[in-house]
Amino acid sequence: MNMKKWCLFLTLYACACLLAACAASGGTAGETDVLPQEEPAGDTVVCRVISVLEGGTLILAEEGSDTGLYTVTPGDETLTLDGTDFDPAAPGAYQALPGGTLAGTTVTVTFDGGIQESWPMGFSGVTALDFSTENFDDLGALYLQVLEDLWNVDSGLNENITELGVDLSQTRLSGSEQAAVAYAFGAAHGLMAMETTYDQLAADGYLTPVSLGDPAGEGEEKPELYQWETGCLFSITESEEPVVFSLPNMGPGDQMPDYDGVSFDARKWRSPLGAYYFTDCTAVSSGGHWGHYTVGSEMIS
Repeated sequence: MNMKKWCLFLTLYACACLLAACAASGGTAGETDVLPQEEPAGDTVVCRVISVLEGGTLILAEEGSDTGLYTVTPGDETLTLDGTDFDPAAPGAYQALPGGTLAGTTVTVTFDGGIQESWPMGFSGVTALDFSTENFDDLGALYLQVLEDLWNVDSGLNENITELGVDLSQTRLSGSEQAAVAYAFGAAHGLMAMETTYDQLAADGYLTPVSLGDPAGEGEEKPELYQWETGCLFSITESEEPVVFSLPNMGPGDQMPDYDGVSFDARKWRSPLGAYYFTDCTAVSSGGHWGHYTVGSEMIS
């Protein structure tokens, strides 16, 4: 009898110990603790801001890509500039930016809804836009201004065109930056710009022959000369010409600014007798901000 009582006591004691261990771990027998999992932060794409359209839409060129052209319109997502909160509507929000706009900054786009397969491409479920002035470079914005200036000079050449070509293949811009500048330029004039060259236009059948025979019908025609009746081709070509500029006055201990220079020609062309040129142009950047450019001379044909 005593042995049965002792066995019963040991059994009850073992059960009590088991229940106490389960209570201490916050669970019941047979359960496994599950640690809380962090939600994924989402996908990210790093781009350079090329232009800002009316309404605040940003035209972006993906870094390290020849084809990554995106647009995004800031909304309710988290915005930061160099690691601090950024409110585009706040007074003086752009004072710290070299060009006074977001153009030239890089932006890390965080999103959780995938890439929109449109043209330009877009982001679904944007949760954060993190802008940075590190590695600032607004050469794309400078070249966009050059194209705008060409558009406005001798504007009859591009009046009533329904097609627009842009050739930036002979510049240091990346493929995605070239696409972004071309798109921004076309959007400013209600046209979908095509990235192309004169040779490509001819090969694709956009050009028609121009006869240089005299009005009386005498003389030989020159069908090797062509025109683009419905469009105009804008191009920028960089050269190897050195750029000369003056350094600012510097005192002891002053750090040399990060300067760079570029020489280029720009042209808009519609026919052998309808073209305008900016030649021997130069521009200098300080800290990645290109500012203004100088035109050496202008020509018309």
